[in-house]
Amino acid sequence: MTTPRLDPDHIPHHIAIIMDGNGRWAQRKGLARVIGHKVGVESVQKIVKASRELGVKVLTLYAFSAENWQRPALEVKTLMGMLKSYLKQELNNLTKNNIQLRAIGEVEKLPAEVQAVLADTIKSTAANNGMVLNLALSYGSRQEITRAVKSIAEKCLNGELQSAAINEDIINDFLYTSGLPDPDMIIRTGGESRLSNFLLWQASYAEIYITETAWPNFRRHHLISAIADYQKRQRRFGKTGEQIQEQP
Repeated sequence: MTTPRLDPDHIPHHIAIIMDGNGRWAQRKGLARVIGHKVGVESVQKIVKASRELGVKVLTLYAFSAENWQRPALEVKTLMGMLKSYLKQELNNLTKNNIQLRAIGEVEKLPAEVQAVLADTIKSTAANNGMVLNLALSYGSRQEITRAVKSIAEKCLNGELQSAAINEDIINDFLYTSGLPDPDMIIRTGGESRLSNFLLWQASYAEIYITETAWPNFRRHHLISAIADYQKRQRRFGKTGEQIQEQP
């Protein structure tokens, strides 16, 4: 298979990935689901590296959803252990590659030892400016929006904000992703065609790319194929194709 050639001037600024298919990949091979998650960590390492090299500025990975707490206790415990190990092992690579780590979601629900390692890694990489790696942990978009609405309501009740002043920019400021651009493209691996409570507000105009490839098999050439598909699309943001073509 020939790897598509990319236009280096048209790389998506922000790519968000729903890393799906770990468990099903393992089950198809007659393995425990957790093996799929362990192999999936290798994909994380390779895609973070590839994204940095290709010029992506923000990479958001849906690592653990708010709903994932409902999974079997052993699986959750294993996932938390892998997250802790990943953060410890990758600190040197993040620093070497000038990658800043951030996290969005209800991280206060993570085990205390995971929170500690996460906070240390975020602090240690805060000055890096080559790329942002944004991990969505205990994240749910409806929960995020509800949290933002409550915070805005409190500001209004306290007289710090007038309801008439509320606009999209204000709402953005109260989301976990405040300060980050909206994703240009959302990739979902594993073949499912849904957003699964991921960046619902931020994904309003994201280009969505679905691949049958399960996350443990997703590698650099798959990412390049996704970006190549993105580069063929015309992003109109409500305008007509003719209006876009007329722009200088």
